[in-house]
Amino acid sequence: LYEGFGLPVLEAMSCGCPVITSNTSSLPEVAGDAGILIDPYNLDEMTGAMERLLSDEKLREELKVKGLKRAELFTWEETAKKTLQVYEEVYRGYKQ
Repeated sequence: LYEGFGLPVLEAMSCGCPVITSNTSSLPEVAGDAGILIDPYNLDEMTGAMERLLSDEKLREELKVKGLKRAELFTWEETAKKTLQVYEEVYRGYKQ
């Protein structure tokens, strides 16, 4: 029930799949408002979210569109830039 980053969520979103995900660890930050967040220990929340997606075509389409846009924010290029920034900050701190 712990996900270090949430790559499966982004993969699903980039494929146009509406996402139901846990409201724990990094997943809310990754999913943003493009997914349905649930308590992973609450079976009623989980089944309720699945029922909502199955019965609400408008919600499915809304989450699909939001998910595709959200997934575009997480590119490998952006990840590399942010990682490099961290290394540069650490290096500058070390030199001082």
